[in-house]
Amino acid sequence: MKIAVDAMGGDHGPAVVVEGAVAAVRELGASVTLVGDKPGIEREVVRLNAQSLGLEICHASQVVGMGESPSHALRRKRDSSLRVAAELVRDGKAAAFVSAGNTGAAMAIAMFVIGVLPGVDRPAIAAVLPNLRKFTILLDAGANVDPKPWHLLQFAVMGHVYARDILGLDSPRVGLLSVGEEVGKGTELTREAYEQLNESSLNFVGNVEGRDIYNGRCDVVVTDGFTGNVALKISESLAEMLGDMIKEELTRDTRSKLGAALAIPAFERFRRRIDYTEMGGAPLLGIDGAAIVCHGASPVKAIKNAVRVAREWAQAGLNEHIKAALEAEVARGGREEGRE
Repeated sequence: MKIAVDAMGGDHGPAVVVEGAVAAVRELGASVTLVGDKPGIEREVVRLNAQSLGLEICHASQVVGMGESPSHALRRKRDSSLRVAAELVRDGKAAAFVSAGNTGAAMAIAMFVIGVLPGVDRPAIAAVLPNLRKFTILLDAGANVDPKPWHLLQFAVMGHVYARDILGLDSPRVGLLSVGEEVGKGTELTREAYEQLNESSLNFVGNVEGRDIYNGRCDVVVTDGFTGNVALKISESLAEMLGDMIKEELTRDTRSKLGAALAIPAFERFRRRIDYTEMGGAPLLGIDGAAIVCHGASPVKAIKNAVRVAREWAQAGLNEHIKAALEAEVARGGREEGRE
């Protein structure tokens, strides 16, 4: 089960990405095809002494820049490492692709090269965030800034299946992000989406607030891409700030340093609980394949785990389960009218 890895994506280029892919092969037994500039990738493989691992290399002559528009990447970069990786999935030569490159371009290329699942109007970016119990899936995290109510229902179904199949939750609790828990709170979008979610077969727990993303009250939080992306970026900034503040206080004086030394095991456990690299990246749910988009600054560990999660996705038959769940909701509610 090959995983195509965009070796040229991300802030650090092939050095980090290839090392992460090599780690996935060595430590997890993954089967990987590295996509990008072949001579450059081969140099990294030699540097890592990984020539005997059986890594496949698929040459691509172009790279999508982090600042390029998705439309430009789609039209003008037909031999980009990102597009070639997606084509490997489309053509059945890879089960999934992983990229730490331009997220918007990855979404556009996945939609137009691989296509979307039947019953899905718009794919969604699902951010897997830590909570007090395990993880919360937040979607959409940036792909759809102006969705319709039925899109949020689709996001909820996809998030439910991902939480069940990949995170191992028997009956994932689904919440709708709003400005209050009471029925009727929020925008026209959230009020209409509430009605559809409440009538669905999902384990819908009603409206939830921003604090519920992290307190473990629900397992899947559904929102529009604008709100989801703002929530995600605030969370990333807050985590970084807290880490810096804790480090600053623990090194302020001798007594603090001694206390920090005694608490090292606890700090290490805490770091692992909030470490985004454990999940690798964000799945693009709704495409007719599997794709994990990683943070541009992803370290080796994130790339390795993105390959792991992509393989788990493909092995679990996630897309078949999403299609079946969406078909069941349509049959249940008969809400085909008004669709895009």
